[in-house]
Amino acid sequence: MRTLNQLQDLTGCWALITGGAGHIGKMACQTLLEQGASVILLDRHHDALVAAKESFSLSNHQKVEVIDCDLAQESAIRAAIKSVAEITSGQLHIVINNAAFVGTDKLTGWCVPFEQQSFETFNACLDVNLSAPFLISQLCLPLLKAHDHAVKSVINISSIYGVVGPQMVMYEGTDMGNPAAYAASKAGLMQLTKWMACTVAPSVRVNNIVLGGVFRGQDPAFLEKYHQRVPLGRMAIEEDVKGAIAYLSSQLSNYMTGQSLILDGGWTVH
Repeated sequence: MRTLNQLQDLTGCWALITGGAGHIGKMACQTLLEQGASVILLDRHHDALVAAKESFSLSNHQKVEVIDCDLAQESAIRAAIKSVAEITSGQLHIVINNAAFVGTDKLTGWCVPFEQQSFETFNACLDVNLSAPFLISQLCLPLLKAHDHAVKSVINISSIYGVVGPQMVMYEGTDMGNPAAYAASKAGLMQLTKWMACTVAPSVRVNNIVLGGVFRGQDPAFLEKYHQRVPLGRMAIEEDVKGAIAYLSSQLSNYMTGQSLILDGGWTVH
C-alpha cells in the first residue's frame, strides 16, 4: 500500500489554472507547487500574472508559466490551449477552472435589483463562468489522455449559490450583491461537472469545489451578518481551500468523480 506522501506527490505533472492571478488561483498554484507539480497560469491581467509568477519559489525541476487570455473570447481560449500544449509537450495532468465573474465585480447591470440586471452582462457572465470551463475542458481532454500517468483531474470551482438561493438581506447597505447570472452559472457548472464525469470516465476524473464566502475585507455590516449565519462563525480564507485542491488534484482522490466538496463553514446545512 502506498503512503499518503506517495499518493499526493505530483512530481513531473503539469497543471493549468484559470484565473491564475487571483487569490484562489495563486493559492491553488502554491498548493500544487508544494506537491511537486509545474503550473501554467491563465489570466487576462498581465501585470498580475507576472507578479504572481515571480512570487513563487521553485524546486529545480519545477516551472511556472503564464499565458494572457481573455476567457470571454473563444479564439483567445483556443490560442491559449495551443500554447499549453506546446509548453507541456502535449501532456497535461490537472485542469482547474477557477476564473469567474463574482459578486464584487464592477459591471454594468450587475449588483443591482433584478429588474435592472443587464441581459448583456448576464450572457457575458455565462461566457466566462460556464462556457469557458466547457471549452477549456474540451480542448484539454486530449492532453489529459495523452499520457499514462494516473493523475488526470479536472476541478471546477463553484459556489454555494449554485446550491442554495441567496439571502439578499445580507447585502443591504453595501455595494455588494448576488446577481442572477452568478448563481445560474455556478449551478450550471456543477451540473456540467456531473455530465463530464460520466462522459470522460474512466480515464479522467471531474469534480467540484463549492466555496462559501471568502474573506476579502468586505463591508463590516456584511461580515457581521455572514458570521452570524454560518455555523463556524467566519468567512473562509485561502488556506481553507488548500486541502481540497491537494486532494482532488492527486491520487488521494482516485475513486472520486462527479462529486462536490462543499467548503462553506456549514452555510448549506441550514
